[in-house]
Amino acid sequence: MQGMGKQSPANVTINDVASHAGVGKGTVSRVLNGGGNVSAATRSRVEAAIADLGYAPSYAAQSLARGRLATVVVVVPFVTHPSAVTRVQGIIEGLRPSGTPVSILDVETPEHARGQFLMLLGSLRPEGVIVVSLTPDGDVRRRLLEADFPVVWIDAKVQGHVSLFIDNAEGGRLAADHLLSLGHEAIAFIGDDEAHSGFGFTSAAERLRGVTSALAERGLELRNCLTGPHSKDVARELAVQLLTGRDRPTGIVTTSDTQAVGVLAAARELGIDVPGELSVVGFDDVEIAESAGLTTIRQPIAESGRRAAQLITSLAGGDKPSRRHVALPLQLVVRRSTGAAPTAPVQQPATTTG
Repeated sequence: MQGMGKQSPANVTINDVASHAGVGKGTVSRVLNGGGNVSAATRSRVEAAIADLGYAPSYAAQSLARGRLATVVVVVPFVTHPSAVTRVQGIIEGLRPSGTPVSILDVETPEHARGQFLMLLGSLRPEGVIVVSLTPDGDVRRRLLEADFPVVWIDAKVQGHVSLFIDNAEGGRLAADHLLSLGHEAIAFIGDDEAHSGFGFTSAAERLRGVTSALAERGLELRNCLTGPHSKDVARELAVQLLTGRDRPTGIVTTSDTQAVGVLAAARELGIDVPGELSVVGFDDVEIAESAGLTTIRQPIAESGRRAAQLITSLAGGDKPSRRHVALPLQLVVRRSTGAAPTAPVQQPATTTG
């Protein structure tokens, strides 16, 4: 009679792995999902059992059994923006060890965002949800809190939920303090027109508040503030207005690196030397910032995505969060777009046409 050979990997279940390792099914699930509360010895025993049996988790089968969609859903506005791309890359990297698939729900309007949230609360029922930069209305937030899947918020502090966020006002203060330390007093601001976005974004306003607060402590006022839709071209147009106006600044703080690159483009068009006549500070430190030589406020964008992914897998495995709100660090990164304030009065450039 032929002895029992190694069970076919296709037929191996999570129960087989648990029995082989001498642990409960929940422990195997936590190991697979990267969750905590598993000792190193137990984790090694489970991993050895997985290898011995050739077990490969079928997320589709598990999800069907639990009535769930086999994916972590990422809800993100304007997914093609550089900071959103970097954040999503971090999330994908963070989920890769568990093998959990990722689904991206891009939202372009507030109405679209609400529809996506209602879909998640309806029949979709994913493994977990990561929300980037959005804060829906109170009814949706309450329903998400009561949902039977975990939710992690990035770039927003949401009461009752697990959130990863930065202190935007502190970021604005860092930018202004840097320019002030270089002798700049004529400082302007270019930011997002959040009031008309409909999303309820506040990061640009908070960064502006940090800038004006730092100036006020020195007895100074902001030279000018212009806002518009979030794009390099719009920022370039706004910068041309500032740099050809009567009270031309020697320093400009922007709410993103994308907008700062637009300011640099305006300076080139007008023949304004950076940083000899104009210093520019961005925000985020996305990939383009280094190649542009842009001084910026670095926030851990990719890292926030990775940490959110680790949190969502841990929560999905049944773990409790050690902290609900996690403030992420900011850092001033100095490059060649900032320098000492000019000692002589700046000359107004000729206005460009065409």
